[in-house]
Amino acid sequence: MNHQRYEVKQHEDVFPLYTLKDAETSSSVTICPERGAIAISCKLHGEELFYFDRATFVDPQTNIRGGNPVLFPICGQLVDGQYEWKGETYAMRNHGVARNRPWEVVSVSEDGEASLTVRLRNTDSTLAEYPFAFELLFTYALVDGELRIRQSYRNLSIRSMPFYAGFHPYFRAESKNLVYDTDATKYLDYNDNAVKPIEGSISLEGLKESVALLDASARRIAFPGPEGGTITLSYSDAFRYVVLWQVNGSPFVCVEPWMALNSALNTRDELPELEAGGQLALELAIGFSR
Repeated sequence: MNHQRYEVKQHEDVFPLYTLKDAETSSSVTICPERGAIAISCKLHGEELFYFDRATFVDPQTNIRGGNPVLFPICGQLVDGQYEWKGETYAMRNHGVARNRPWEVVSVSEDGEASLTVRLRNTDSTLAEYPFAFELLFTYALVDGELRIRQSYRNLSIRSMPFYAGFHPYFRAESKNLVYDTDATKYLDYNDNAVKPIEGSISLEGLKESVALLDASARRIAFPGPEGGTITLSYSDAFRYVVLWQVNGSPFVCVEPWMALNSALNTRDELPELEAGGQLALELAIGFSR
């Protein structure tokens, strides 16, 4: 009997879900297009890597705590929740407009991988927060027991478009004091706005705000998995920073690749811009090994 290695299953749990399956590696990834195209589960080699708070998922008015939210066109916060662009002031929520909008399903594939391609385009409501015409096309692909997120960012405007995208994966973790395999040597601690050296482990215990690894040249980071083993993130050069965050009493650590630091749309520091009609292709891969 010929068992198919890769499968994409559509099912319902409050919202339509798509689960990518790789039978040979006991891996699966579940995506919810209607809730910001978030991946709510990432099970690699039999181990569930993501923390997921179901109560925030089932309430469409609430930001989901868990999974892997998509951050666009900003990562983090703006000063007083707003920014000025070309003489106009706009209000935008933390992490931008993509994570709380429904995405459209474009296609699925079971050929050599289990994959789902989803699309987000600007709407009247996004233009009120972010006055640019855009198209995001993301492919979630499960291949050889690894999740790869292939991203295309297109500027459909007639002027250059500032944006700094990223991801906000919540990884299951009992300890908040982990050693990260990174070539970064220092981090910015947003709790006291001090730059500190990385010396062994980075303890997030008790920290309310995040910390940002500043000077990595390799675009990868690895750290302990929830039940042993190692989680590895590798990503495109555009993701210059990795931000670490936790919530006291919750069993997760967020390890977040960002293109720019907090409030870059206010400060304009290292603010990426995409030319009119331009397109940027990026990738993020999440792997797990024992």
